[in-house]
Amino acid sequence: MDAHSTSTPAPLWLLAELTYRCPLHCAFCYNPVDFAQHDAELDTETWLRVIGEARKMGAAQIGFSGGEPLLRDDLETLVAHARGLGFYTNLITSGIGLNETRIADLKRAGLDHIQLSFQDSTRELNDFLTSTRTFERKQRVASLIKAHDYPMVLNCVLHRYNLPHVAQIIEMALEMGAEYLELANTQYYGWAMLNRAQLMPTAEQLREAEDIVNQYRARIGDRCRILFVVPDYFETRPKACMNGWGSVFLAVSPDGTALPCHAARSLPGLAFPNVRDTSLSDIWYASSGFNAYRGDAWMREPCRTCDERETDHGGCRCQAYLLTGDAAAADPVCAKSADHGKIEQAVKFARASASNTANKTEEQPLIFRSRENSVRFG
Repeated sequence: MDAHSTSTPAPLWLLAELTYRCPLHCAFCYNPVDFAQHDAELDTETWLRVIGEARKMGAAQIGFSGGEPLLRDDLETLVAHARGLGFYTNLITSGIGLNETRIADLKRAGLDHIQLSFQDSTRELNDFLTSTRTFERKQRVASLIKAHDYPMVLNCVLHRYNLPHVAQIIEMALEMGAEYLELANTQYYGWAMLNRAQLMPTAEQLREAEDIVNQYRARIGDRCRILFVVPDYFETRPKACMNGWGSVFLAVSPDGTALPCHAARSLPGLAFPNVRDTSLSDIWYASSGFNAYRGDAWMREPCRTCDERETDHGGCRCQAYLLTGDAAAADPVCAKSADHGKIEQAVKFARASASNTANKTEEQPLIFRSRENSVRFG
């Protein structure tokens, strides 16, 4: 057990965000809108040290993500180091840059798991949503993953544009031999928040898509496990974000800033240390940023006396800030929150916006993730 350990549990999951560089320009990317201001990437030796410190603390799983982690030439070195320490290793990728040589090298390095993203079941919409021509390349990568005996894990972020294609997306996953398909409805942070008016579906779209998912689940059984993650805005209780702030999840961003969730950098007034000059243990146990919303002492009403506070931990701090301007407020998703009307208003606006789009009136263009837009909106 680490020397700094107290009643605070050790982190179980380390997210190594190796780079914010990415060949795709997804309009719903969860990377910070101002990512261009944080592009001084950690070097290999620092990442090796951080991975070792996390494992010593008790972390058991590591995800390599970005941006696109395949843009790092040292990815295989980092995977091999993590696997040698006993981590379960996961690559979260668009697939762009994964070829026969690299996947073979990653296999030798001990990579356990690959999660491949698609944006839609058609080339036209997949390529539109990423502002790239990548659909056929992703298909080839899916074949490579199967050929190298990895479990096929596909991820597709859902929103107004592709929810009507859920059946086709599932059929694509089945044709590719996917064992798992994660249909993750857009969560509104980062670039998705910028594009919320254009991306948010109607309640009817969401309900129809979930009905289709349930029909497929009943029909295909264990052939493919389909996960359907409902967006917060359509719930009346918040999710247990990250299983609680500073509870099991620790992210290290490309520039070395350590975060209790990948969106926490957006919160004002919090100091998050950098792994370049502070040990991971000190960051996790002692830093003010990681302790800010641990437990329930920070909570106000209605959270403070709510009998669900140990289940949902007050909801998402980043969402509370984005919607109310106060990170310590109750997550407005909760029907008990005084700000729940903001959620209801956003859902009503989504219906009106979808109607305008269908009628070709008052259409707003998507803002695609790019360095130029990062400078503009950051």
